[in-house]
Amino acid sequence: MSEEEVLVIPESRLVELGRFSGFREFCPDALQALLNPKYMEFRPRSQVEEDPTYKQLIPYAILEAQVDGRCSLFQYTRGKGQGEKRLHALKSIGVGGHISREDAQGDDLYRSGMLRELEEEIEVGSEYHEELVGFIYDDTTPVGRVHLGVVHLLKLKSPAAKARETELTNSGFADCEQLKQELDAFETWSQLCLTHLF
Repeated sequence: MSEEEVLVIPESRLVELGRFSGFREFCPDALQALLNPKYMEFRPRSQVEEDPTYKQLIPYAILEAQVDGRCSLFQYTRGKGQGEKRLHALKSIGVGGHISREDAQGDDLYRSGMLRELEEEIEVGSEYHEELVGFIYDDTTPVGRVHLGVVHLLKLKSPAAKARETELTNSGFADCEQLKQELDAFETWSQLCLTHLF
């Protein structure tokens, strides 16, 4: 079986976002520049997991719904079978992952890969409105240095979503304020989103 190839951009393209570490508000022009097909390519995942000169593009979708007039988010714990071993057993509010060559179709490699990844992991049983709300780049950890997150907020009409993958354990909607009280249990990207968006 051939090795998975994932969508990456050169580190030099981060200049389009300005220098930042952590969370940055969404900017349409910056995304357009980042997703310029001229700079996107697929590389073997094993090569780029330890190479910060390339950034793996990761769509990070957050599902939000109102429950009794309060903000509620879909959350889960990452199981051992999930691809990124460095994140196992941590809680998350973000759904998504690497965009592989098999996932990306047509003219918009990022968008098609993002939708495929979301569909593989979650069954959404509600209409929703999608907004692009930010970027995440965490240069304080080895895993953070090789990934660039694009944060999508899916505002569901009702809290109807469930995990398709068995590796998304203890999943379901939970009150935003409650989740913020448990910040230390979450992976860094989720901590950043909980702090900046909710």
